[in-house]
Amino acid sequence: MKKLLYIILLLLSITTYSQSKGIFSKNPILNLENFDKQRVHWGYFLGFNIYDFKIDYLDTPDVDIAVKRNTGFNVGLVGNLRLHEHIDLRFEPGLYYSQRNLTYSGFIKKLDAEREVRSTYIDFPLLVKFSSLRTGNIRPYLVGGVSATLNLASNSKSLDDNYQQRFRVKPWTQNYQIGFGVDLYLEYFKFSPSIRGVFGLNDELIRDNNPNSPWTGNIKSMQSRGIFVNFTFH
Repeated sequence: MKKLLYIILLLLSITTYSQSKGIFSKNPILNLENFDKQRVHWGYFLGFNIYDFKIDYLDTPDVDIAVKRNTGFNVGLVGNLRLHEHIDLRFEPGLYYSQRNLTYSGFIKKLDAEREVRSTYIDFPLLVKFSSLRTGNIRPYLVGGVSATLNLASNSKSLDDNYQQRFRVKPWTQNYQIGFGVDLYLEYFKFSPSIRGVFGLNDELIRDNNPNSPWTGNIKSMQSRGIFVNFTFH
């Protein structure tokens, strides 16, 4: 709740600043009029993420694996190629820190029932941005595309498995992304808050050496999914 409150306060501060500069006034002074005419421009983003797992089972379990989501942190770069007045191609490599806690039923010991899945992702998304007409200093947009993600904390090379409290996933995954945002043209830079959903396309789980493992034996597939909230500065 505290993090959500900080985010709301940040957005209110940005809105107040924007209003003071006339962004939302009836006839605003146009900022950065020729910014979007550049063939190529660059930026960076900061933000946060909430990751989850979509789990499919071989046989319906009595109790599903519980996934507790935690808020992570994002940082990355933006490269934008203008293809058309309303269409841009974007490359947004970023570093994403996340954590999910899994709780299994049927265990007496907490050490066996809980698994902490920490992930350090390097994400390589190729996205297409569809922008509306600019109205004053505001321009909404939709964005979507695909990405390849490397998990630096996958434990994929470990010989230990859940019997030694080691949860393993594959190092590379593929995803599709879709979201929306708005470009705000301020006096000295363009600010673009956005929200994006990310959905894994392949099974990430590395099974335990024992095919009847209580941790992985009944899992048909385990795919990451998440929400990104990014604040981009151009």
